[in-house]
Amino acid sequence: MNWFSGSNEKYIFEMYSASHLAVLALFLLISALLYFSHAKLRKRQLRILELLAAGTLFLFELGFHLWLAATGNWNASDSFPLELCSISLILTIILLITKNRLVYELLLFTALLGASQALLTPLLYFDFPHFRFFHFFYTHMMMIWAVLYFTWVKGFRPTIWSVYRVVIFLNILLPFVMLINKLVDGNYMFLSHKPETASLLDFLGPYPWYILSLEGLVIVFSLLIWIVFKGRTETSGRKSAGERTK
Repeated sequence: MNWFSGSNEKYIFEMYSASHLAVLALFLLISALLYFSHAKLRKRQLRILELLAAGTLFLFELGFHLWLAATGNWNASDSFPLELCSISLILTIILLITKNRLVYELLLFTALLGASQALLTPLLYFDFPHFRFFHFFYTHMMMIWAVLYFTWVKGFRPTIWSVYRVVIFLNILLPFVMLINKLVDGNYMFLSHKPETASLLDFLGPYPWYILSLEGLVIVFSLLIWIVFKGRTETSGRKSAGERTK
């Protein structure tokens, strides 16, 4: 099955190729539909779809790790779910299942900061119709669609405290990820060194100072996200007591 093989000889991905632009167009279309249909969607019972989305994300991620193992590409140095987008994927599944507001707050920032960049500049080697192509774009789009859905349809909104929480969350993760990097000779979240290819980190100073610069950027962009999404929706003022505790 070439679409599940470990070779990209027939599926070489090129950034902003027809397949990439088609995915971006689909992403914008679904995002627009979510926004313009949010009032109608609020009136519908969508719990089954939420759980179905969580299930498909889990299966795609499971399939990804099985593919890595089957092709001999799974290794501890870069296959653990410790990248920002991998963590966002786990948060997405938890949010869809639990509807937890703290998880929403964390995912709002991590998805919009990480997954959006991944969609625009994907680190991907397999083009359509390879399994990895579908896995990469489906999971990254769903991270963003999930937070947009919970914002526009479910009425969740961040507060200024959400920014503090995501900064604390990321700073709790940093020493743990650094330890794993040292144990497995990895570079998760680029905390060991800059990527080999050109990136934004090239403008943020040498190691380890670029980590501090990156943290400053995270705070600035998190504040911008809060400003954009802090408004209230029709449903946010009439949540049930049970929802407030989630």
